[in-house]
Amino acid sequence: MKKTTRGAESSSRAHRPPTARRGTSTRAEILSQPQTWRESARQFAAHGTFAQLARTFSASAPWLFVACGSSYYLSRVIAAQWTRLLRVGCTAVPASELLFAPEETFARTGARQIALLSRSGKTTEVLRVAESLHGRAGITTLGVTCSVDSALAQWCTQLVTLPWADEQSMVMTRSFTAILLLFAGLGAHLAEDASLAAALGALPEQAEAWLAANADRIRAFGASRAFGAFVFLGQGAHYWLAQEAALKLTEMSSSYAQAYHTLEFRHGPKSIASPDTLITLLLSDAAAAEESLLVGELRKLRAPTLVIANRATPSLQRESSLLVELRSPEPEFARLAITAIPAQLLGLAVGLRKRLNPDVPRNLTRAVVLNSLDGAAAPRSTP
Repeated sequence: MKKTTRGAESSSRAHRPPTARRGTSTRAEILSQPQTWRESARQFAAHGTFAQLARTFSASAPWLFVACGSSYYLSRVIAAQWTRLLRVGCTAVPASELLFAPEETFARTGARQIALLSRSGKTTEVLRVAESLHGRAGITTLGVTCSVDSALAQWCTQLVTLPWADEQSMVMTRSFTAILLLFAGLGAHLAEDASLAAALGALPEQAEAWLAANADRIRAFGASRAFGAFVFLGQGAHYWLAQEAALKLTEMSSSYAQAYHTLEFRHGPKSIASPDTLITLLLSDAAAAEESLLVGELRKLRAPTLVIANRATPSLQRESSLLVELRSPEPEFARLAITAIPAQLLGLAVGLRKRLNPDVPRNLTRAVVLNSLDGAAAPRSTP
């Protein structure tokens, strides 16, 4: 029997009204993230969300995450987190991959627990996947969206909605981190990891203090000069945050941005390092010492660097163009949500410097709806 786990009685989602100033909504949504995370914790506790999901889904079986765009990169971060936390195979694929190569995907992943992510709840490819999996023997599905009236409710075994995390802006900012923390909390519950759960509970207060100390610094740096291109580097789960960061810059500022594994940057991509290319490094705990050496190499090439580190060494303080420390006592996977925020602030600043409106990027819509009628996905069966 299908169950819907709702986190709120009514949706706070709003249509995009015209804003008085460019980027007003995006800025407010970025800065509202600690408050959004508190509301998530309150809603999930009030509705027993994690306990309800744990009665349907297993902590010892593989997971497959399915999404598009920012939600796909978000899914890759979650999969990396859960693989380590639950000690089971977890991976993610774009929705189109499962649509057109389903048997290959199932054979490769062995997953029968499928999470489908769509902020709008209207993404055509995701809805088609959900419909194709509905009623398939041995498959259980979890839909996650910020919409309380998504067709995912019809097709998924269970549905979680986060309407308070939705944005008026087109790009994902607070919804990205709110969904990330939903799965971090669910993972902690499934793994019975009380220390991780406690760390997640402390995150909103830490994020508020961090934003107060760093938001203006990052925005001022992004607005200080015209960069010709942007590169984001990360290892492990941070690689997928780097991919999302590159997408944020592209969306908000119509800039050219790329992402690479940090130490792979030496193997060819370093040829693009120049005074006009801003290179952002998301330092991981495991590889921080080696990643820090690359910062020094880039300084010798006169490439400006934005370094995001939990705690910086003296050499990083000397060699970074802008150093942003998280200074969090929490484990790395608990602070990934904060790690995602600098790129959001940078994208906002660069977009405004280029006299664009990050609230409404050109050529984009809030949801990619294809061959649809009234926002519902056209039927598409999967072999």
